[in-house]
Amino acid sequence: MGSEGSTLLEPLWQGLAAIDPSAVSGSVSCALPARYEAVKGARQFTGSTLRQWNIPELLDEVALVVSELVTNALRHAMSGTAATGEPERPVRLHLMRGPSRLVCAVRDPSEVGPVAGEAGCGEESGRGLHLVESFTDGWGWQPLAGTPRGKIVWAVFRLPDA
Repeated sequence: MGSEGSTLLEPLWQGLAAIDPSAVSGSVSCALPARYEAVKGARQFTGSTLRQWNIPELLDEVALVVSELVTNALRHAMSGTAATGEPERPVRLHLMRGPSRLVCAVRDPSEVGPVAGEAGCGEESGRGLHLVESFTDGWGWQPLAGTPRGKIVWAVFRLPDA
């Protein structure tokens, strides 16, 4: 776990043109192992970061969205690298705080974009992106150009008024 500059997330800024990377007041990132236990670690990292940034009132919503994005990355992206025999590349969680918004982004090695599922009433999965849509002020994804390939799935939260 550690901090990284905004140059790593240049494709994300292209997807969120209204956010100026130079206005980011905080940016942290952590690599997550290709195990489902990593979801708990991602929530803990998020909680610690939001408390450090003094915005604990967003914790429940952001932790839920982080859980969904990381779970999707692990479920869909990591299975593709294992099947092709490529070495595993970690999923990476990024949190960025700007003057009025918080962005959470999950980078993974899959080039396939996320698609909201249609879950039946008895199914256990297929609702995650609907939850992301409900709890955020917007979300999307951006393919990564160059090497390594993959994508970033991001979600934006409006910060509470000071």
